[in-house]
Formats: sequence, C-alpha cells, structure tokens
Amino acid sequence: METKFWDRAVGSLRRGRLFAGAPDRRARWSAWWAGRLGRSDRGMTTSEYAVGTIAACAFAAVLYKVVNSGPVLSALQSLVEDALDAKF
Repeated sequence: METKFWDRAVGSLRRGRLFAGAPDRRARWSAWWAGRLGRSDRGMTTSEYAVGTIAACAFAAVLYKVVNSGPVLSALQSLVEDALDAKF
C-alpha cells in the first residue's frame, strides 16, 4: 500500500532527514509541518455540503416566491411592455 505524502514527511521530520540547513530553517519547517498536521482542512465535509445545499434551496424558494408575487410580476410585465413599446 502506498504511503501518503504527509506520512512520509512526518517520518522524515522525526528522523531529522528533512533539514540540512540552518537551525532557523529547521524551526520554520517544524512549525509549518506542525500547523499542517494539526488540522485537516482538505475541503468541505459531507455535513457542510448538506447545510450548503439546504441553504441554497431555501434561498431559491424565497426568491421564487418573491418573483412570483403580484407586485413583482406586474413590475416585470410593465418593464417588458415598456421595452417592447420603445421608439427608436
């Protein structure tokens, strides 16, 4: 089974093979890897997709109700009629 990149990187980090430069460079790399390995921010999770989808559907339903209301329909109809009756 192929090991993942971060597994190889952590192994190299622990064995001290990753750094051949100055100590400050090693400290910067150590801090960077510790920050990367401490969190798992690789995109949205399934629950975030579900909440986003529900929010988008709710927004679409509200927008549909607003556009199909009487005042908005009459305003859109008058706008289209005025555009068609325009004199050039």
